[in-house]
Amino acid sequence: MKPLPILFVLLSGCFALTGQNILLFPKESVTDYVILKPTVEQALKQLTVCLRSYTDLHREHSLFSLATPGSDNAFLIFLQPPKSCNVYINQEEFIFEVDPEVLDWKQTCVAWDSETGLLQLWINGRRYPRRVTTSRSPIGPQMSLILGQEQDSFGGKFEAGQSFVGEMSDVNMWDHVLFTKTISNSYLYESGNIFSWTNGTKEIRGGVMALKN
Repeated sequence: MKPLPILFVLLSGCFALTGQNILLFPKESVTDYVILKPTVEQALKQLTVCLRSYTDLHREHSLFSLATPGSDNAFLIFLQPPKSCNVYINQEEFIFEVDPEVLDWKQTCVAWDSETGLLQLWINGRRYPRRVTTSRSPIGPQMSLILGQEQDSFGGKFEAGQSFVGEMSDVNMWDHVLFTKTISNSYLYESGNIFSWTNGTKEIRGGVMALKN
C-alpha cells in the first residue's frame, strides 16, 4: 500500500522551529501562541511586515503583536471584522476601513517609516489610503513578537477574546519599506531580512500545530 502523506503536528509545549509552512491556531485561548525570534541589532527606523492568514472569526483578533518594554502596542496588526483593520505604532491607533472579509487566504502587509511617519497598509496587494503617525520614535531594539495573541504587557497578559483562531503562514519582516510593486506581487519579494518565515526561529506554545502543505 502506498503510504499516505503525513501532516507534521506539534502538540502542546514549547518547540523551536524553522521552515514550517502553516501554523494552525485551533481554539480560542490565552495559551496558544507563537513567539518569533527576529534578528534585530538596533532600533528599527523603518519596517515592513507581511503575512498570510485564513480564518472564519467574526470577532476582533490580533494577527501580529510587537511589544517593547515601554510599549505594549509598539507595532500591532489587529482586525475587527468585517471591515476594520487597526494598526498601532508606538501606542497610536489607526483604523483602516477595508473590504469585507471573505472566507479565503488573505495577505496583509504593513509598512512604516519613522522619519516621515508614513504608514501603509496593503491587503491582497491593494493599498489603502496612507496615514501619517505622530510618533517618530524608532521601535526596539528589545522586542517581543507574538503571533496569535495581543500583548497587554511585554511578552504576555493575553485575552482569549482577542486571540487568533485559524491558519497563518508566510510571516516575514524587513528593516526597510518594500516598494508597492513588490508588495502587490508577493512573488517578487524575498524572505524578510530580520525575520524569515523559511529560516527564522519560531517557538510554539500551547496547542498550536505546525503543518506541512
